Order: sequence, then structure tokens, then C-alpha cells
Amino acid sequence: MFDYGDRTGYEPIGDVDRKEFHDQGFLLLRNVLTEEHRAALEAAVDRVYAEEGTPGETLHLLGFLERDELFGELLTHPTVFPYMWGLAGWNIYSHHNHLDVTPPAKEPEKPYWGWHQDGYRQNSDPETLDPDLPRPMFSLKVAYVLSDMSETGRGATKVIPGSHLQNSLARPSDLTVHNPDPEGTLEITANPGDAFIFDRRQWHSRSTNLSTVTRKILFIGYTYRWIRPLDELHIDKDGPWWAGRTPVQRQLCGEGTHTANYWGVNWDGYVDDEIPLRRELKVRGLLDRRIPWLR
Repeated sequence: MFDYGDRTGYEPIGDVDRKEFHDQGFLLLRNVLTEEHRAALEAAVDRVYAEEGTPGETLHLLGFLERDELFGELLTHPTVFPYMWGLAGWNIYSHHNHLDVTPPAKEPEKPYWGWHQDGYRQNSDPETLDPDLPRPMFSLKVAYVLSDMSETGRGATKVIPGSHLQNSLARPSDLTVHNPDPEGTLEITANPGDAFIFDRRQWHSRSTNLSTVTRKILFIGYTYRWIRPLDELHIDKDGPWWAGRTPVQRQLCGEGTHTANYWGVNWDGYVDDEIPLRRELKVRGLLDRRIPWLR
């Protein structure tokens, strides 16, 4: 639909990007969306906001993918998708996605402490006996930036680079007053059409939009198919949106032949080569037995 040259979404990521992601917990990708694509996505977001939001108020809409054909196509965006399977493997799907519109704040910033890791019970149920041993990543997110977030103070996501490797973060004792951000905090400033990827363990926080620019951003999370969905999708599998999805995109929406299929096995115990993303990677010679998630 949009011109991304010869990119297919199956180009392996480079060692430099892989190392930066593992070291820092996030990656900022420049110029991911063409201007035509970005503008079309923004128009779709504006339509959804008119349907679901209240003028001047923030909208945080979960499970937005089926609201527009363009949103469904983002599941396998040819520039971003290689990072998803390259960092998490082929047995993945989108368990969580949200559309955010954040108009300028109507009043001065109030004291708050928004620092957290994603994953909820994933941060406590698989606790290790060694508190210094990082928990598993389990999932990662990509955020598509549609508005101008090139300056601080526009409601951008704040992160602490490298903090994905620590299980806890010191919390101020008094949250009724303004507290400084933790040491090392970075506000992700990005241009319209950029995207950033982050490990769910990355300590991050929202920030208040103190500008005159409305923040518009799309988040899509990817996790392993044996993890239950966080958001409830309402996909009409007899409708045109589902009919337009490729086999890989249907996998990423949670489709499988059997619950055992989500675990990457058949009943006879062998890896299922018919799982769409694995099949694509195998045909293209991209499986690698040296990398556990790409075996």
C-alpha cells in the first residue's frame, strides 16, 4: 500500500542494533513511516478519537488494531517487524496494543510517580531467588510516533536506559510532592514517523503534555503465544478486516490450529513447521539453531 522499496519485513537486524537493545532496553528507529503513511495513520487515529474520545481529553484505547485496515498492516511493518521476530522469535503474537491521544494539559502538572515495568504479574509470579538476576523479557513493544515529539515537554515516554536489567526502582517516600526523575532518565524525543522499541522490563513513565501539540502515538506489544492476551479484541472473522490479514498477521492476532499449537508443538512432539511465521523464516533460510528463539 505504501512504498518501502524492497523491504519485506524479513531482513535480519544487525548486531549493532541487537547489542544496543540488549544493553539499553530500547531502540529509537528514525523515519520508519513515510509521510504518506504517517498522515494516513493520523487520519485514522483522528477518526477513532472522534468516535471514542472526548474533545480535549486523553484517550487511551486498548485493542485498537481492528479499528482500521491500516492498523492491521502495522503488525508486519517491513521496517519494524524484523526487530520483533529478530529479538523474540517466531512463536509470537500481539497480546496488547493501545492507541493514545494526549491533548495539552489543562492545568499545571500535579505530583505523580508513574515509573513502572510492563507485565503486571510477570514482575512477581516468576520471581527468582536471586534479586540481582533479571527476570525474563517475555514481551516487547513498538511505539509509532504520529505527532511532533521532537522537543521535551510534549508528553513523551520517559525511560531509564539499561534499567531493564534491574528488578526494582527506588520509590520516593512522599508522593504528594514533586520528586525528581530517577538518575539517568531520558525523555524519548522523536519526529513524526519515527518509532521506538522497548523491552517490557524497561523502567518507564508517562509525562505530562505541557505543550500546545496533541500527542498521538500507537503502541503494539508482542509476546509469546503461550501467554494469555492482555487486551480483548473484537475481531469479526467474517468481515473484511480479517479477510485482509495475511497468515502471519493472523498468527499475530492469536490464530492457531490448537492450544498446543501456541506452544510450538504438535501432539507428536515436533515443532510445527506450519506455524506461519516459522514457515516464512524457514523458507527464507532465517532459522538459526544457535539462537534459541529462532530454532
